[in-house]
Amino acid sequence: MSGLDGVVAANTALSHVDGAAGELVVRGKAIDDLTGRIDFAGMAALLWGDLAPVSRDRDALGRALGAARGAAARLVPGLLATTKGLSAVEGLRAGLALLPDRDGDADALAATAAIPVFTAALSRAARGLAALEPDPAADPASDFLRLLHGRDPHPAEAAALDAYLVTVADHGMNASTFAARVVASTRAGLVSSVLAGLCALKGPLHGGAPGPVLDMLDAIGTPANCEAWLRAELGRGERLMGFGHRVYRTRDPRADVLKAALHRLAKARGGDVGRLAFAEQIERTALALLQEKQPNRKLDTNVEFYTALLLEAVGIPRDLFTPVFAMGRVLGWIAHVWEQEQSGRLIRPQSRYTGPMPAGKRAA
Repeated sequence: MSGLDGVVAANTALSHVDGAAGELVVRGKAIDDLTGRIDFAGMAALLWGDLAPVSRDRDALGRALGAARGAAARLVPGLLATTKGLSAVEGLRAGLALLPDRDGDADALAATAAIPVFTAALSRAARGLAALEPDPAADPASDFLRLLHGRDPHPAEAAALDAYLVTVADHGMNASTFAARVVASTRAGLVSSVLAGLCALKGPLHGGAPGPVLDMLDAIGTPANCEAWLRAELGRGERLMGFGHRVYRTRDPRADVLKAALHRLAKARGGDVGRLAFAEQIERTALALLQEKQPNRKLDTNVEFYTALLLEAVGIPRDLFTPVFAMGRVLGWIAHVWEQEQSGRLIRPQSRYTGPMPAGKRAA
């Protein structure tokens, strides 16, 4: 079946995506009940839960992740020496490959901590700036923004990024999670499985998608151009970035969670955040035009739309969007790796041969 639509690849207790109802449930809790009420370390404790060889306590996990960021920083000089000329996500891929596959405890902490430390260092090196030392006492979102920008972030910026990381931590059997589980089923090790997840996330049809939303806003330019530009795109048969989803047949619940996080950030800053009001106008116009063009098909806002606005609002450049996505999704990858390893079954699907056969033979 093309794209494995409708095929159940695994049983999981981690997350449930209801595309018809527009719901995402993580460990029995709706995503909009988690974001803003649980932080990154809390999400790690929730997802890893009874699967984890590491502590299930949120505070203990926070301390362990802080120490692991310090350990990751010691690998940065070697990483930077070998990744010149690579993009941020390619450099991150090389960085994760430096980590050994040892055991679930150390590897989970090392992989989770390495992604923000390596991403910030790679970005600063590309700008001719020295890497900074992590603060083991800081929360992961605050520490990443400081490592990236060289200044302590506004608390509301850190809260907005933290909300994003929690929101995208797990999302059913998406392409990168499935890739991680396939590798985990071979017993290759946790870091190798996480690296497979990152390689799948790198693709523009998966983790590389939010950036083009900002390209669309750039192209529209002003509110006066909004409807004409969108109509022209649809008239050419082009896809509107940030709308429609492979699974959801209604609004992506994560879009509303991130939109709310942006409004909280705007309130904390005393006004609009970047292009939020402009983006909301584009969203309203796009939804109306999509309904007009395809009245029998529900195309609604997906997570990419407000992801792009939120990451831009906290100062993250577009070339880091995929690595920052990985900062959150790694929690889900690790949980799925442990869950897959418990099943003990090698993932080995069948295929249907459609090529030529030797004379006198035919495919079964």
